[in-house]
Amino acid sequence: MNKAFIQRVLTTDNSLSSLLMRLIAGVIFVAHGAQKLFGSFGGYGLEGTGQWMASIGLEPGYLMALAAGSAEFFGGIALLLGLLTRPAALVLAMTMLVAIITVHLPNGLFMSNNGYEFGLALLAITIALALNGGGKLSLDHKLKDRIGSL
Repeated sequence: MNKAFIQRVLTTDNSLSSLLMRLIAGVIFVAHGAQKLFGSFGGYGLEGTGQWMASIGLEPGYLMALAAGSAEFFGGIALLLGLLTRPAALVLAMTMLVAIITVHLPNGLFMSNNGYEFGLALLAITIALALNGGGKLSLDHKLKDRIGSL
């Protein structure tokens, strides 16, 4: 990979505005990913989540659960650290888009009916982070400065 490409991926603004979005979304995604991968927080783990995903037509269910759980868990950790924020946020945005379309959209907007409002909020946060980067207090910000001085 060339230095210019890496710098573009790590580019972020010098503000604190992304910090709150990264921390809140990161915690939510790590928790949801841990439910899918490990059965933590009342989740069903890979086996149970995979069976459910297969039942709604996302085949092969186990691999879909592994992909979604990994995106959420590891992407959430990346957001918390502000490391590779843009690519992590892009993967998480795609994950939320799939969740909204395949699970929540037919139920309408409201969460009380298993609707898409929560997924939509997370989609908006991840798109904002993909566009703006991790901000001043991110590892991306520190790494970009280091790579730039090489």
